[in-house]
Amino acid sequence: MDLTDINARGLVLLGCGKMGSALLQGWLAQGVSPDAVHVIDPNPSDWLNAQGVQVNSDLPSSPAIALIAVKPQMMGDALGALQRLAGETVFLSIAAGTPISAFEDVFGKGSRIIRSMPNTPAAIGRGITAIIGNANATAADLDLAEALLAAVGQVVRLENEDQIDAVTGVSGSGPAYVFHLIETLAAAGEAQGLAPELAMQLAKATVGGAGHLAERAEESPSQLRINVTSPNGTTQAALEVLMDEERGFPDLLKRAVKAATDRGRELSE
Repeated sequence: MDLTDINARGLVLLGCGKMGSALLQGWLAQGVSPDAVHVIDPNPSDWLNAQGVQVNSDLPSSPAIALIAVKPQMMGDALGALQRLAGETVFLSIAAGTPISAFEDVFGKGSRIIRSMPNTPAAIGRGITAIIGNANATAADLDLAEALLAAVGQVVRLENEDQIDAVTGVSGSGPAYVFHLIETLAAAGEAQGLAPELAMQLAKATVGGAGHLAERAEESPSQLRINVTSPNGTTQAALEVLMDEERGFPDLLKRAVKAATDRGRELSE
């Protein structure tokens, strides 16, 4: 990350909850000067106050970027603190359900705005975030946003803003699907006679390990599945249930992702 512009002009973080804190921790670890970071948060945590950053102090006149990390329901009141920065500052939002047009209404049609959709594994540096800029956002602006968000995981770029609702359905809400898979896999183990603690340990390690393997392996997930499926064996017996087109994962996840995507579109309207 090229920190020259950020350390010289400053960076504003509006909201420092779980996601904002994870980002801040990543930036400081990568060499962003604490003096250059200005955080606006009505209830700063003890952790935040101990980081040496500027908390609820006067903002720089023209920071390089302002990252908006407040909940959508708090957006209306919070954005007023950033209005005077419109012009030279890039605005980067990680707020779900708030379209670029809403920020353009506040900061002006000529503002440089980037919308992103991170997910909760960002809290441990294993997130994935999708970004899309408005017509005024330059290639350099997108590079800066990607560098900042890469502090908590992978970053992908979208072709248009309409795709962000599908991203929400897959990766934004996706961790909750995986957590529920762990819950139900452990419960299924209990039903077959395992102690609850053992069933949960097995389920967590299995899902976590398989996910890590899927990311690191050269083979596709389909090939990895084939690799562990012996003909007429135990895995095949289970997959005949899970891969059923009408009652298994294919239909279930298609409906789940569609429901999340549709809800995302509703929230953006």
